[in-house]
Amino acid sequence: MKFDLHTHHFRCGHADGNIRDYIEAGLSAGLSAIGISDHTPYFGSPEEQAYPRIAMAKSELAFYVDEVLSLKKEYEGRIDVLLGIESDYFPQYAELYRTTLARHPFDYIIGSVHYVADVSIFNKGRWKGLNRSDQIAAKTEYYRLIAESARSGMFQILGHIDAMKGNYPAFSEIPAPGPLDDCLRTIGESGVAIEINTSGKTKLSGGWYPSDAILERALHFGVEVTFGSDAHKPSRVADELDDVAARLKEIGFKHWVYFKQREKVTVAL
Repeated sequence: MKFDLHTHHFRCGHADGNIRDYIEAGLSAGLSAIGISDHTPYFGSPEEQAYPRIAMAKSELAFYVDEVLSLKKEYEGRIDVLLGIESDYFPQYAELYRTTLARHPFDYIIGSVHYVADVSIFNKGRWKGLNRSDQIAAKTEYYRLIAESARSGMFQILGHIDAMKGNYPAFSEIPAPGPLDDCLRTIGESGVAIEINTSGKTKLSGGWYPSDAILERALHFGVEVTFGSDAHKPSRVADELDDVAARLKEIGFKHWVYFKQREKVTVAL
């Protein structure tokens, strides 16, 4: 069985195509299930659409849910359309996000840390002028936030857990093995899955999130894995899915998972 749980569409303001386009791409790729998981609105902002080029407007959320559920019915028997969403993790707004998202019948929620110290993890400028101690502190805080998101109980999946390397490949060389292992241990204990996300190829780092080295540590700590292309255009749906499955087997994983009605479904690799 093949699936892809991480896709976006036009509502977020930085992806191409509509939801139907991604479902059709999933059918063409031979998927049994496709998850639609656009970015949550910025619920903590007083503005209706705080960042039009990053996330949907608050008023769009209900339309998004209704559209996915309608298409789920339409495509029933051909492909399983799963209602997901990618949620930012902001500790100060965690309960607001939790209660707002609980109003909708999501099959799963992807929790992603996109900001550390109020600066985007993809902002290349955040690393300018930092000494090694400052770099270690930033990486440590990143993994602390990811671990906190795993403990929150808000998410079934954690998104792209080393994406801070995306526009700063040297991130991977910053020595912080303790915080990373602590994070992976927490994820394993929390029963949350991490995604293998193939969108790293669209950033300066190239490759996948997370790295093979992190996946090897994740296996050691009993972390479950899933797959998400993080497609922002339909042509990337299921991108490198078979390659990821093969690499996971080489590392030692026997299965991966997806989620339906918040329940974990195990699929042999």
